[in-house]
Amino acid sequence: MLSTLSRTICLLLVTTPLIVACDKGPTGSTAAPAVATAAKTTGAPATAATPTALEGQKIGAGVTLADSVAIDAILADPVAFKGKTVRVEGMITDVCPKRGCWMELAGSGPGQKLRFKVTDGEMVFPMDAKGTRAVAQGEVSVRELTLEQSKAHAEYQAKEYGIAYDPASITKPTSIVQIDGTGVVLLAKK
Repeated sequence: MLSTLSRTICLLLVTTPLIVACDKGPTGSTAAPAVATAAKTTGAPATAATPTALEGQKIGAGVTLADSVAIDAILADPVAFKGKTVRVEGMITDVCPKRGCWMELAGSGPGQKLRFKVTDGEMVFPMDAKGTRAVAQGEVSVRELTLEQSKAHAEYQAKEYGIAYDPASITKPTSIVQIDGTGVVLLAKK
């Protein structure tokens, strides 16, 4: 039986590329409305700058940070970014099929994906956004699961998405990393 905690998780496991269903979304993020900006991608934390317009569809508060943090850098050392507001850029590889409440952005390495999650209904990401580049901003969230929670989470994902699950394959606790989102700009397709 899955615990209530496991059923409400909508995050990306750092150690396994499985997907979960919707939840109530981020908590505590109270970012002010934003104006979109242009920037470069770095491995360092993002910084604010004078905003300039990004061409594309703005969802939510948009993007205010000028410099992007590489998705790979966040996944390599999530604790260093925990609680920090960052800007990331990447190709959208998946969108929540139920409520459009999350999207996954690809990093530069194989299997490197970071979930961008919002409160259900607060922002809605269109299903046709898959394959579109996006610039996104929000607070990095890191959650450590116990071994029992890790197994329950993997079991839930397996049932939700019809994939094989072997409880013996989960031998240690896992971490879940996501960005609790405040805004996105879907870049215009060229």
